[in-house]
Amino acid sequence: MSQDPDAADEGSESGTGHSDPSGAASPASERTAPDLGSDEALEAALEALLLVVDVPAGEQLLADALEQPVERVGAALRRLSESYTGAGRGIDLRQAGQGWRFYTRETYAPYVERYLLDGQRAKLSRAALETLAVIAYRQPVTRSRVAAVRGVNVDGVIRTLLARGLVEEAGNDPETGGVLYCTTELFLERLGLSSLQDLPPLAPLLPEVDAIDDV
Repeated sequence: MSQDPDAADEGSESGTGHSDPSGAASPASERTAPDLGSDEALEAALEALLLVVDVPAGEQLLADALEQPVERVGAALRRLSESYTGAGRGIDLRQAGQGWRFYTRETYAPYVERYLLDGQRAKLSRAALETLAVIAYRQPVTRSRVAAVRGVNVDGVIRTLLARGLVEEAGNDPETGGVLYCTTELFLERLGLSSLQDLPPLAPLLPEVDAIDDV
């Protein structure tokens, strides 16, 4: 989703996965996929997928993920888009090229920009620091792979890191087409480092980083 603040990422953490009474999340293999027989359920599932895409997602790709006819998925996407527009929501679902993706509605862009600029004077959130650490130790890396390591949507925090000049785009992944991210000179400057080789040996504390390529 375009221009989301990193608060969206932090908020999504509490709702990631199913929890037992002790608060532990259930493994993905134990989760039961909901029935998508109703239009409402299909639209909800599409919203969940579109919240984590790196690039506009095609109707065929979404249909395959949901195991639904592509015609039904296309119709549901158009209904969702019309409903957001008709209700005047701040979220806009648009078709870009051959795919679909969420964006913030242009009407509210001044508020989003003001929030992001004001955020440059605030301390980085824990979500932003964790995301920055994963990018620093495994760059260049796509947003989806960072999200896989953290277990949450990182759309918002990456936009915040981009706005602060701590990370930047570094081309596209030849396999997935997703945008690759790496740290910037400003990142090194803020940490007082001359190069990435001077990063402290934190990788052993981030065992998931080594498993990114398995995603």
